[in-house]
Amino acid sequence: QVQLVESGGGLVQAGGSLRLSCVASGRTFSRYVMGWFRQAPGKERAFVAAISWSGGSTTLIDSVKGRFTISRDNAKNTVYLQMNSLKPEDTAVYYCAGYYSDYVGLRPRHTSEATYDYWGQGTQVTVSL
Repeated sequence: QVQLVESGGGLVQAGGSLRLSCVASGRTFSRYVMGWFRQAPGKERAFVAAISWSGGSTTLIDSVKGRFTISRDNAKNTVYLQMNSLKPEDTAVYYCAGYYSDYVGLRPRHTSEATYDYWGQGTQVTVSL
């Protein structure tokens, strides 16, 4: 019973910034790989970023490298997605997700939606021209 709740979405002008937060409750947050996915209108939900439970390993898709940063604060049971230089094509519903892992890093399966056991409700990000 792990509950995930996202927040921080909204409407922002192109070039602006947002920081998404995802708070976990229901059990310990440590030893969970945490990821962010997004779903744009008319498109499939897609992987965006992930972070190992140690915080020492991260993955971001090429289209957001240099603009987005994923981080976590295990003491607060929270994972963040800092989004800078936002573009209209970033418009989507953003979901956080997690799964338990004994591994300190990230194995290839961390980019697959099917790997994740726990999901938040999503938060809307809209980037205007």
